[in-house]
Amino acid sequence: MAIFRLNHAVLYVRDVATSVAFYRDVLGFGYTEGGDSYPTAAFLRAPDSTNDHDLGLFQLGGEAGASGAGKTTVGLYHLAWEVDTLGDLADLATKLQAAGALVGSSNHGTTKSLYGKDPDGLEFEIVWIIPADQLTDADREQGGVTRLDLDAELAKYGRDTKSGVGISR
Repeated sequence: MAIFRLNHAVLYVRDVATSVAFYRDVLGFGYTEGGDSYPTAAFLRAPDSTNDHDLGLFQLGGEAGASGAGKTTVGLYHLAWEVDTLGDLADLATKLQAAGALVGSSNHGTTKSLYGKDPDGLEFEIVWIIPADQLTDADREQGGVTRLDLDAELAKYGRDTKSGVGISR
């Protein structure tokens, strides 16, 4: 028996309504059936997900301190979600920028990534994977992480190019 994917993540947040608004309006998540029926919790699903829910949000209250993970405590660094097309990645870059939530972007060779932070400062990654049939030796051999030139990637692959699946091989 082997694990083959992440089914959902659960986050502690200061205010569920604020977090729901962010994940809904910026990233496109929607409520699951009954997912908005709790005053201090919500269950959300990514637009094209087949999971019961992808994200659970549990409210701690406004007095909750910032996460110390990676600074003063161990803990989760970030969650990463895949997008279907490179155009989706570009559209999310615009939405994250407008929301003041885009904190970085990277070219990892075989993957192109955006990094954002939600209203509680919890980091996430949005990733597009080069399809295996378009992967070059240069992509595979890129050493380290470089700056993402999203316009150049769009010119190279086009907006409608579907993401690879899980890992490009």
